Amino acid sequence: MAGGLLLAGGQPATAGANLVKNPGFETAGADGSGMPSCWSRSGWGDNDFTFTTTADARTGTKAMKVELTRRVDGDRKALVTESAACAPTVASGRQYDLSLWYKSTTPDTSLTLFRHDTTAGWQYWTDLKTLDTAAGYTRAEVRTPAVPPGTDRIAWGVSVFGTGSVTTDDYAMEEVATAPPPARCTGTAAQCAKGSWQVLAMKNPVRSMHSVVLHNGKVLLIAGSGNDPAQFAAGTFTSAVYDPVEGAFKTIPTPVDMFCSGHVQLSDGRVLIMSGNKGYPSADGSIGYQGLKDSYTFDPATETYTKTNDMAEGHWYPSATVLGNGDVISFGGLKQDSTGNVTAEKFSAAQNRWLPIDQVNQTWSYWGLYPSMILMQDGRLFYSGSHTFGNGTPGTGASIYDYDANTVTDVPGLRRKDERDESASVLLPPAQDQRVLTVGGGNNESNPVANRLTDIIDLKQPSPAYTAGPPIPQGQVDQGQGKRPQTGDEGKMYVSAVLLPDGKVLETGGGMHDRADPVFEASMFDPATDTYQAGMAADPVPRGYHSSAFLLPDGRVMAVGDNPGNGTYNHDVSVYTPPYLFKGPRPAITSVIDGRWNYGDTQRITVDRPIAKAELIRPAAVTHSSDPNQRFVDLPLSVVDDRTVDLNVTANPHLAPPGWYMLFAVDANGVPSVAKWVHLGGPAAMAAKAEGSAHVHDFAGDLAAQPRKAQKKRDSAPVSPQVAGCDRHYGSAAVCVPTAFPAGVKATTAARCGWLAAHDYGRLRVNGKDDPLRLDPDRDGAACGKGDLRVRR
Repeated sequence: MAGGLLLAGGQPATAGANLVKNPGFETAGADGSGMPSCWSRSGWGDNDFTFTTTADARTGTKAMKVELTRRVDGDRKALVTESAACAPTVASGRQYDLSLWYKSTTPDTSLTLFRHDTTAGWQYWTDLKTLDTAAGYTRAEVRTPAVPPGTDRIAWGVSVFGTGSVTTDDYAMEEVATAPPPARCTGTAAQCAKGSWQVLAMKNPVRSMHSVVLHNGKVLLIAGSGNDPAQFAAGTFTSAVYDPVEGAFKTIPTPVDMFCSGHVQLSDGRVLIMSGNKGYPSADGSIGYQGLKDSYTFDPATETYTKTNDMAEGHWYPSATVLGNGDVISFGGLKQDSTGNVTAEKFSAAQNRWLPIDQVNQTWSYWGLYPSMILMQDGRLFYSGSHTFGNGTPGTGASIYDYDANTVTDVPGLRRKDERDESASVLLPPAQDQRVLTVGGGNNESNPVANRLTDIIDLKQPSPAYTAGPPIPQGQVDQGQGKRPQTGDEGKMYVSAVLLPDGKVLETGGGMHDRADPVFEASMFDPATDTYQAGMAADPVPRGYHSSAFLLPDGRVMAVGDNPGNGTYNHDVSVYTPPYLFKGPRPAITSVIDGRWNYGDTQRITVDRPIAKAELIRPAAVTHSSDPNQRFVDLPLSVVDDRTVDLNVTANPHLAPPGWYMLFAVDANGVPSVAKWVHLGGPAAMAAKAEGSAHVHDFAGDLAAQPRKAQKKRDSAPVSPQVAGCDRHYGSAAVCVPTAFPAGVKATTAARCGWLAAHDYGRLRVNGKDDPLRLDPDRDGAACGKGDLRVRR
């Protein structure tokens, strides 16, 4: 539905007090610029343009015409002057209805909004909507998001970013005066403040390492061998599909060992699964994990796997990021021989296959294991610094990768870059803000106490850099002697970070050391204020290594998994009900006029009562604290009446890559509807936007560092077989005796065996004759036996 908010010519103008000064350009400016009073020329990029105060007015005698006759990049716009004398004053937390009348000969226009931060000054805020072409004067109206804290004024105008002209007149801005009804607590006081967890009676039937929310609302849980060498030897590879509505699991035949694969949702709703486990480490530790070349898709409709062509190389622990054209790019992981994979791989959505290596740009860089690669609004990739296993991350630990230019450029500011093992990184709500939060982490090689660090980067800045965020709140930790409060700098790794429909981020789960010492704590991070709400209800089930937490379409959060170093697996399933579901009745989306959306559309929905915002949330595909494709895309509203709302869809596929999304409507108290599924994109829309007509801003375009020197072509990067942080001289490949015990454990047989006993490792065989950790002094082939504790070495 392309024209849902373009109201008929007789639609009355905004009824309240108009906050725009000189809304019809009738008063000439006195500054010598040639622009009307309180209006300024604005824009950037390589283009030819004219600004004309024309007599072709809707009312009065003047209108403003902006025309581009040549365009390589950038835009031009007549903008409300960014000054205290001209820019309307606004209040934090309030919303405003903006409207204007326009004629346009180009589809490449958008209503663009700037805000004045009382500390940082004027800055781009967001694009609110795309304007259709119109031969005669047509009215457009759109509502702003809630004004962010610290904002005292806004300025706005129409951006022209394609050849053609837009003539505008009769601007208006009115404060939305309706006050929301007070929230009504429908649960206990604790539930309304902290939410609540429920541990389901039904167990997860598989040792799942990977969780994917499908576009039919079900959840795919992939185990493969489930980090169990016996299952691997038997060729027993499993997955399960969970139906939250029916409350039932269905086990799915699984063709290969997808344990520690990569996965991402394709634009048609299938799940692309890449690589997995070709082999476990050898008993003597000389060979590490080995990656598969195999790749499959999972079809939610048939609940079956179908093989694609192979990747060029194996990638155990690969990244997986969907691009704005629907292709998928993958980096890192371990090859078939356990060395580090330096080959970039690209899956063509159009051809439904992995491309040959000579058709993919290569930097020959080693990105590590599960590197978090987040798609930016201009199509570049941001490596956030989150990864799994290993240290010695190159450069500053975070960087921007430009696929077209084939360059990697470091960005500064990430603290303790080599203690980001099993940290979490998320593109904060809304995606239009281009801010990334990185949370927690540790180091599996040196095994320090996991940290409390959070770092935030604003990729809208010309030369972005991480800045310190608030520390992760602390909770209770269980180190084998029962729970105790965390103290000092004790934080956590294996963090789960889940985007919620009210615009906050649930931080939950984690452990204090590598595969050990679960932390029971949860908090809410608010991107509007960059603060944590501590003390949320904590999952009663430990959630460390190989755990996942993810948003369900009903607004709850599901958590599965925990695979500590002793080789056990927790099959309990937890479901979190956030506080917003205890705030009274939920709004309901009563109809979605069209469930197939294109970029730049206006889409009409009906609701059962007024809403304050709506958004698209991409369904989860999470493993090892990593889901770089998780994103929350704001849909600015045009409110027709209390029950009818038009949603303005971004024209930029890099902000919202094509595919299925959960559509939530949220009321003024932050209470979300149950999601409706909509599909964004389509071959025609993607092709048009890929040609450069999307309004892509010049963010992060002035990086302080120069690109790294290009790597020479190579086959692999050296990676220690001990990269998993486990000493393979003891137990099976499913068991991880740490190569480095926590700092408080003395380097004695008694202390180390005591730690292993407290963490339920049980009897461990010694593989071979070597005993580097001195766990078998009596040399009977069993670690930490009674004789071992009597022998002094």
